[in-house]
Amino acid sequence: MSKAMTISDQIKLKDIQSAFSTLFPYLKLVFYSGHHAVETGSPKTTELDEEKTIGEVRSVHTDSTDLVISGDMYVSELEQLFDKKYGLNVQVFRKSGKLWMQTTATDNWTLAEQNRKGGSSVEAWIEQHEL
Repeated sequence: MSKAMTISDQIKLKDIQSAFSTLFPYLKLVFYSGHHAVETGSPKTTELDEEKTIGEVRSVHTDSTDLVISGDMYVSELEQLFDKKYGLNVQVFRKSGKLWMQTTATDNWTLAEQNRKGGSSVEAWIEQHEL
């Protein structure tokens, strides 16, 4: 599964997040003002307002507007791609039960693997906590 997302200066961060979560319902993207290293988290205090547009927060301005995302892409690869193409600092989160966790220890997993793990975790949580 591959999907091209069109990134323009007018699009809001929340719209990118929504398009990503449509592809991977147990994952989400969060944008930050600062960089993070592979397998390290980003502090909540540097999280960007999702109402901001790409043009307001990006530091790299190229003619490249399409970002192709596929399930076999590694988390670290996606995060580096956002940085290289747009100068955007992004972190992938995975649903775990009813919580969202940064995927810092599993940046070497593919998006499909992360999404499957999130789905399994949510199902297990529902079985334990629902009547």
